Amino acid sequence: MDECKIKVKDDALRRGAEAGMDEFLKVFVDKYLEVTGGVINAETMPLLNGYQHTLLGYHFFREEVLEGGFVQLIQNGYGPYIFDNPFAKAMRLFGAKEFSKLIYEAKKIYDAHRKDLEKECSDDEFMAMYEQYEEFDDLEEAYMDMEEKVTAQIAEYVDEHLDQFAEVEQ
Repeated sequence: MDECKIKVKDDALRRGAEAGMDEFLKVFVDKYLEVTGGVINAETMPLLNGYQHTLLGYHFFREEVLEGGFVQLIQNGYGPYIFDNPFAKAMRLFGAKEFSKLIYEAKKIYDAHRKDLEKECSDDEFMAMYEQYEEFDDLEEAYMDMEEKVTAQIAEYVDEHLDQFAEVEQ
């Protein structure tokens, strides 16, 4: 894995950890968003290592799916970032095995309907996609049920492998 250039402050990590797993992960994610300008493209991809991209991918996944499901995740341009990268495999390696399986299931739907799911569309067409792709519903529900556990598993993995996610400064 390439060298980690991202630096986070030890006191910020401590405050985050005291506030809970979401805030702990947010310390890293906020730094990644700052470094990439919140944009993931050919220019910003090399700024993060694979571990960092995985954590940032989880941030985008969680934010989008909890707010608007897989249709929103894909319509907002995160389909390739999640489904064309080894995100599901990384989640398994991070200890989130059930979540990894869920991502693979969603990828099957995504791959089968990618062109339609990614097309530019009006608000009405976007809303109609929720009915058209009801096969995502069970996966979204399953994620909502496991989200807290998955986030905890990821936070634990990050905590046990800090040097892969950022250099901690005093």
